[in-house]
Amino acid sequence: MAAAGSSHSIVEYFGGESGYHCGYCKNETGNLSHGMWAHSMTVQDYQDLIDRGWRRSGKYVYKPIMNQTCCPQYTIRCQALHFQTSKSHKKVLKKMLKFISQGDVVKVASEEEPMDSHIEDAVACDFAYKSESRVSQSELTPLNVDHTERVENEDKDTGEIKEEVNAQQVESGSLQICADKGAPAPGEPSQSAKIVHAPPKPGKGADLSKPPCRKAKDIRKERKLQKLQNQMCTLEGSQHQAGDQVLLLQNSKSKSNQPKTMEDFIFASLPDDARHKLEFTRFLCDSPLEAENAPNGPECGYGSFHQQYWLDGKIIAVGVIDILPYCVSSVYLYYDPDYSFLSLGVYSALREIAFTRQLHEKAPDLCFYYMGFYIHSCPKMRYKGQYRPSDLLCPETYVWTPIEQCLPLLEHSKYCRFNQDMKAVDEGRIKELGRVKVLHKRTMMPYSVYKKRRKGPSDEASVQQYASLVGQSCSERMLLFRS
Repeated sequence: MAAAGSSHSIVEYFGGESGYHCGYCKNETGNLSHGMWAHSMTVQDYQDLIDRGWRRSGKYVYKPIMNQTCCPQYTIRCQALHFQTSKSHKKVLKKMLKFISQGDVVKVASEEEPMDSHIEDAVACDFAYKSESRVSQSELTPLNVDHTERVENEDKDTGEIKEEVNAQQVESGSLQICADKGAPAPGEPSQSAKIVHAPPKPGKGADLSKPPCRKAKDIRKERKLQKLQNQMCTLEGSQHQAGDQVLLLQNSKSKSNQPKTMEDFIFASLPDDARHKLEFTRFLCDSPLEAENAPNGPECGYGSFHQQYWLDGKIIAVGVIDILPYCVSSVYLYYDPDYSFLSLGVYSALREIAFTRQLHEKAPDLCFYYMGFYIHSCPKMRYKGQYRPSDLLCPETYVWTPIEQCLPLLEHSKYCRFNQDMKAVDEGRIKELGRVKVLHKRTMMPYSVYKKRRKGPSDEASVQQYASLVGQSCSERMLLFRS
């Protein structure tokens, strides 16, 4: 036995048999969860707790009773290293860049971000997202977002459409295609494609002295074949030179055709005459999580951080994240409603995923982005499933399951066991109740010792419930306060 130090988590367990108001379905008594108050908590303990379905709101840590609560809340995480931005995500990033550089964004809130319009119950906690940058103060900057690629594609499409129209006119006999650019017809000099109007023929019917009309399909095939033969001849004449040119062309095309990454949008460069300036600051905030530093950890350390968004010197949003050993966990975001047209919920989530990737470079184990709870029974809370690839936590075995496998199950039942191996059990379950650590009279001791000293009615049922919910590892590290 020893005196309790600051390196231990200290919690008070409250149970959770009575129901309370649900912020999702508005049921007055249907929201059921277990809860405990965290006087202090290490980042490793909290990491292990959220991997067992717990979530914090300030210093209150709670775990929904999944098979009883009206709206089951499944822990969701995004695989940040493999995250791919969707079209709607890129739309938000482009909108922010356009606003900063030009200041001419239509000020209409996006319909695709329920996280900005739906405020969850305070106890249910994670009502929105927030954001972060890799440096304490950095400017967002614009990018020519796929403009060149878009124009090229439009030109190609236009060319194909014109070719089809001309081909149809050829079939009707009103036009004749003599040559294509770069592919001269037999007996004709190389020249740009030219369209010749054929003179009307006297009499009725086809002119039998002329060859029969050819199908446009056959004409196109012939042109392509002729063009390929010309290219082969050129390659044979100057093999090395042509090979180098082809290689450069392929490399150029491959680079220009690569889709823009999230970082390309977020960390692009602004022009000198940008209309706005967006900055970020990050600093530790009050939280039950104890700030920690580790040799292989992120430079900013572990713990809870405030994120502030400053637009032209005015703060427009503030959020909180928890930086933990294996993840960045989003807690909440609040913002100036005058700037809701910037879709700050979506934008900050994307910045946070990018921040997770940056932290991973220094802390290799940190590679996930936790988005709180996914609530399939509440349509407004399904947006979190749009950040792919992502996983949901099985509420019985606490193993991660790809969300694509979970959604069909949730369509049939709001409560589901995602692990389809019926023999699988909770590997972290409590095995020895006597080894649970407790704090009694400022002294920590195993529950087996405390139990012998305790006077009054037994509290074994409550301790058993607590230990089964936090798991064997946490129960042996955290100190359960006993009066």
